[in-house]
Amino acid sequence: MSDSADAPLKLAALDAEDLEVLAAHLQDFVLKIGDLVYLPGEQRLAMVGNRADRRAPGEVRRRRTAAHFDRVTRVRAKGVDRSNPEAVLNLLTIAFDPADPPSGAIDLLFSGGACLRLEVECIEAQVADLGPVWAAKAPPLHEADEA
Repeated sequence: MSDSADAPLKLAALDAEDLEVLAAHLQDFVLKIGDLVYLPGEQRLAMVGNRADRRAPGEVRRRRTAAHFDRVTRVRAKGVDRSNPEAVLNLLTIAFDPADPPSGAIDLLFSGGACLRLEVECIEAQVADLGPVWAAKAPPLHEADEA
């Protein structure tokens, strides 16, 4: 019998509430800058990285995961050096800033102050686990955890 805790995650977000759920699952998602791409012709920002998969207190595993945001009309970056594709980004959260609903901006906020701002026609995002799960070498730490 399969353990449902090991079932791959597959989520879609179509509104701000859905985006909050997606953000919770992608907290501490780590990726290399080279694994992040904006496809303006497809109006899509796509990324592949390793998602922190928290099952029980103190237990953190990782899963290879893909995420994409559609209906993206523009991407602005702060603190993201595209000339260094091996640099690692750690996603802290995702926020939505509505403009003229349903349009607005989705902010991908990374540790160290890096940010990607996606101007979108509307919220349309998907996340899917791609492969096996493995034990994390160390759990992600945040300032509140370190106190």
